[in-house]
Amino acid sequence: MNRLTQERSPYLLQHAGNPVDWYPWGEEAFARARADDKPIFLSVGYSTCHWCHVMEHESFVSTDIAALLNRDFVSIKVDREERPDVDRVYMAFVQATTGAGGWPMTVFLTPALKPFYGGTYFPPQSRWGRPGFADLLRELARVWREERARVEEAAGELLERLRTVTTGDQPVRGSHVPGTEVLDAAVESFQKTFDIRRGGFGDAPKFPRPSELLFLLREHARQAAAGGSGRAPLLMVAETLRAMALGGMRDHIGGGFHRYSVDADWRVPHFEKMLYDQAQLVLACLETAQATADPFLAAVAEDTLAYLMRDMTDPAGGFCSAEDADSIPSEESAVPDAHKTEGAFYIWRDEEIAGLLGEDADIARRRYGIESAGNAPHDPHGEFAGRNLLYIAEDVGEIAARTGRDRAQVEETLERVRRALFAARAARPRPHRDDKVLTAWNGLAIAAFARAARVLPDSPHAGQYLDAAARAATFLQRTVWNPETGVLLRRYRDGEAGIPGYAEDYAYLVWGLLELVQADGDVRWLDWALALRAAQDERFWDDDEGGWFATSGADPAVLLRMKDDHDGAEPAAGSIAVLNLLTLAHLIPDAGALSRAERALARLAPRMTSAARAVPMMLCGLSAWHHGLGQVVVIGAPDGADTRALRRQLALRYLPFAVMLPVTPGEHQRALAARVDFIAGMQGDTGAAAYICRHFTCRQPVSDPAELAMALTT
Repeated sequence: MNRLTQERSPYLLQHAGNPVDWYPWGEEAFARARADDKPIFLSVGYSTCHWCHVMEHESFVSTDIAALLNRDFVSIKVDREERPDVDRVYMAFVQATTGAGGWPMTVFLTPALKPFYGGTYFPPQSRWGRPGFADLLRELARVWREERARVEEAAGELLERLRTVTTGDQPVRGSHVPGTEVLDAAVESFQKTFDIRRGGFGDAPKFPRPSELLFLLREHARQAAAGGSGRAPLLMVAETLRAMALGGMRDHIGGGFHRYSVDADWRVPHFEKMLYDQAQLVLACLETAQATADPFLAAVAEDTLAYLMRDMTDPAGGFCSAEDADSIPSEESAVPDAHKTEGAFYIWRDEEIAGLLGEDADIARRRYGIESAGNAPHDPHGEFAGRNLLYIAEDVGEIAARTGRDRAQVEETLERVRRALFAARAARPRPHRDDKVLTAWNGLAIAAFARAARVLPDSPHAGQYLDAAARAATFLQRTVWNPETGVLLRRYRDGEAGIPGYAEDYAYLVWGLLELVQADGDVRWLDWALALRAAQDERFWDDDEGGWFATSGADPAVLLRMKDDHDGAEPAAGSIAVLNLLTLAHLIPDAGALSRAERALARLAPRMTSAARAVPMMLCGLSAWHHGLGQVVVIGAPDGADTRALRRQLALRYLPFAVMLPVTPGEHQRALAARVDFIAGMQGDTGAAAYICRHFTCRQPVSDPAELAMALTT
């Protein structure tokens, strides 16, 4: 066992038994590299990464390769989910020098931590046009010994070039918030890449990128409010989510979404499941369900939340990070050292379906596209040969028509099928679950659960959603937050919290808390959101250029202090911070908050103009900026029928530019009014009442749900 046995990261612990003399990222490793005058081999990945597993099995368990690494290098292993700051710096280098990036990330550094060679996955021997890892190690060790001066000079030049590009020495930035024409052009740019036939944008592989869906939803609302139809952006979102939800990227038996689709038809997933995907897709499904009145997408959101509550919740209340794509096939579960394969937990042979379901098997085949020889297209390596990836091949109406049954019979059968397949699957070896609790991703999950509680008031599970959100927030407040110092920690696992948080941890958690206060009106969430927002600004705000740095700059081992501007699988922290500021400023008037939001929007004006698809979440902020935010306050006893009726009217409507606030008369109202003073005098004459406000000026309250519905449309 190596030094990684002392770490908390599941990814690092996966490598604790390697013959490689691994170090965690830290001064001990850096000092060893300086003392031994050796280059550093930096390997970055995460515990549910398929190709990270492949490289470990091929190279890091090899005693021959370990001998090369131990002799000529100081080897450091980093969990990118714990240390996105380290990952971000060296990924920028790899992308700049190779034109691509990904994990596992392989980078070679000087003892001063300057990168001089990098890539992603390397096979142990040369193949697929990639140099073999063993040969690469020998050559880089030779170059370090024989051409040391050239290597260090090149590393220094590369780092300075990277610093110029990434840290804003020569930024392309704007000085004014762009106009609505930028929003119109951005929608058009999405239309140009929209896959009309299959949903999504571009060709394979297709990733669920909820930031772009949330932007298009806001543009639908903004355009409709301005007198347009708003139909085009809404259609793109609805078709994309529906294709995802019907395709193989969704887990139709256990709920939740896989990481991405390797094909353009959403049929063949990469089976990894990430918390941040679940949370953001729930939000996108809920918003689209409101905008389209489509109960199917609301049901998909609930199914996803059920998966998170059942399989991804820590006993203490936080949400776990991810589930692996790989697992041991059930037929090999008793084989010592059986090899894990991708998707083994999720795929089925036709004869297995027949044996499990009996007379229901034909309905299952029709529903899920099951074929006797397997149904996996685009499978060049034969990984799924003879097996079936479940997707929705026929809807209930089609099955009923073709089998001569009525819809109720088909639905009853499908429910029976799902229960049987779920039970059978539960007996299989499960994929590895990364059970660390990441603050940022938990913030997204809190937002999703709180939103569901608010917009699905008639769901039998609405109370569970609110409880899950509040429990996770309470857990984080108890374990990762220090109110005296204003320090938020990044990770909790196995009874220990650690790693100072990054801008995304503060921003995403504020988002979750603001959704919570809009769901239950509890002033403690607002107080904490305000404290976190102040701490974020203090640690990360760039007063010279505007925007937020991703890191505090306190760690000298992180060579570049970068800004997180582009939306990837996760939204940019700066974009979420802008949306948070706009929400807070429409609860508590704050010129400073609006000024920061304005500067952040202005800074990215050129990028919003020339590369809109890279920054859709900041475009959400721009859309809100131009439309303006209003406030809707419902005052009344939470369990009162009159209060519920008013809230139900709000839940039926897609109102992305309104800040909601539920208020309970009495002590709750007095405590909340101490921060949000415009609610102090609100009251219902005979019971619950709703106030529609703009710029803190409110119309006359309404108590009748029909009147509220009419007022919301005018």
